Amino acid sequence: MTASNPSSLPTPDPREAPRAFLEHLYRVAVDRALPLSTLGAHLPRPPKGRTLVLGAGKAGGSMVQALEALWPADAPLSGLVVTRYDHIPPRPEGVPQRIELVEAAHPVPDAAGQQAAERILALAQGLTTDDLVLCLISGGGSSLLVLPAEGLTLADKQRINKQLLDSGAGIGEMNCVRKHLSRIKGGRLAAACAPARVVTLTISDVPGDDPAVIASGPTVPDATTCADALAILDRYGIELPAPVRARLESGELETPKPEDAVFKGHDVHLTATPQQSLEAAAKAAREAGIEAHILSDEIEGESREVGKVHAALARAVAHRGQPFARPCVILSGGETTVTIRPRQPGQAKGRGGRAGELCMGLAGALMGQPQVWALAADTDGIDGVEDNAGAFVTPDTLARATAAGKKLSDHLDRNDAYGYFDAIGDLFVTGPTNTNVNDFRALLIL
Repeated sequence: MTASNPSSLPTPDPREAPRAFLEHLYRVAVDRALPLSTLGAHLPRPPKGRTLVLGAGKAGGSMVQALEALWPADAPLSGLVVTRYDHIPPRPEGVPQRIELVEAAHPVPDAAGQQAAERILALAQGLTTDDLVLCLISGGGSSLLVLPAEGLTLADKQRINKQLLDSGAGIGEMNCVRKHLSRIKGGRLAAACAPARVVTLTISDVPGDDPAVIASGPTVPDATTCADALAILDRYGIELPAPVRARLESGELETPKPEDAVFKGHDVHLTATPQQSLEAAAKAAREAGIEAHILSDEIEGESREVGKVHAALARAVAHRGQPFARPCVILSGGETTVTIRPRQPGQAKGRGGRAGELCMGLAGALMGQPQVWALAADTDGIDGVEDNAGAFVTPDTLARATAAGKKLSDHLDRNDAYGYFDAIGDLFVTGPTNTNVNDFRALLIL
C-alpha cells in the first residue's frame, strides 16, 4: 500500500461497487494513522545534548522515516529501531537516513529481535540530563523487542509466546506476562535511559489505548504485578522453569511502578489511535451519502463469536431497520482473539488470522443475507502470519464456497480462514501498510 491520500481519489459508489467502497474506507482509516501525517504535532524541541531514537513495532520503519523528514536537518539525530521483516518502506526521496533500522520476527520472537533489544538497552547507557530520548513505539513491539529475564532462554520465550497466542488470551493478559519476563519491557527501558528525558511517541493498537499495554510499555510505568502474571500463566496452563517461577512468586521480577521517580518529566503522546481511524472512515462514508455508525474501537473476544454478533446486528438492520436505518455502514475496531482448535489425526493444518476467523463466523451467521457486504482486516496489512490483511464477506459467500467444494464448518474446525476465502477469491491483500491501529471492520447494509 502506498501513502497516497485516498480522500484525493474518487470514492467508489457503494451501491454499484460495494467491495471497492469497503476497501476505500479501509484505506482512509489506514491513511489517518500514517506517521508522516501525525508525528509532527507531537515532536519536542531539540535538546541541549544528544537526541537518541529508540523503538520497536510494525510501524517502526515509517515512524523513523517520518521523524527523519520532520526533525531539523541541523539537529543531531541517531539511534536504533526494530521492525518486522519486510516492513521497511521505500525511503522517500531527499530524506537522508540518520537512524538505523533492523528487522526481526513477529509474532513469535527470534534471535534478531533479541540482538536488537540488547543493542537498544546498551545505547541507553551513559545518557545525561541534557539528552533527549525519543521512543517510537507501535504494535508488535512486544515480540520484536525480546530480552528474556535472567533464567529464561529465547526458546523459553518463544514457547511461552506461542502458547499465549494459541490460548485465546487477551492482549492485556499477554503483555502482562511479557513485561514480567523481560529485562526491557514494562518501563525498564525508560529506567535504563535515566537521567535523560524520555518522550514516547506511540501508535495505539490496543483496546483502550493504554500506553502501558502497547508493545508491553517499555518506557511507561506498569501497574500490573508479578502475581497478576502468575495468575495468567496458571489460567492458561503455561509452565515456567522452576527458578523463574520462584522469582515471580517472590516479586523479584517486579516492574517499575507509576510512583517511581524514574518517570518524572517523561511524556507520552498517542500519535494515532483506532478511534481516529474509524472516525475518518465514518466521515468518508457520510461524504458518499451513506450514514455511518461506530460501535466501538475496543471490541474484544473470540473472533468467530464477535463475527456472529456483528451478523446479528446487520440482519436486524436489514430486516427491521433497527437499531439503524438502511443504507448504512457499521464500523468497529479492537482486538479479537483466536483459540486454536486441536487438530484431528490426519487433518491439515489451518492458516489464517483473527480477521479471517471473524469473517467465517460472520458469513455463517449471515446465512447469505441479501444486501449485506463486509470487510474485516488488520490495519497493518497482515492477518496473523499470512500475506493477506483480511477477507470480504458478500451475500453469496456461502454459495460460492459450496460450489468450490468448501464447507464452512470444516474450515472453522481447523482455523483455516485463509483456505476458505482464498478458494473463492475473497482474501483482501494489501501488503504491509506501515502503520498499525489494529482491527478494522466495516459492514455495509443497503
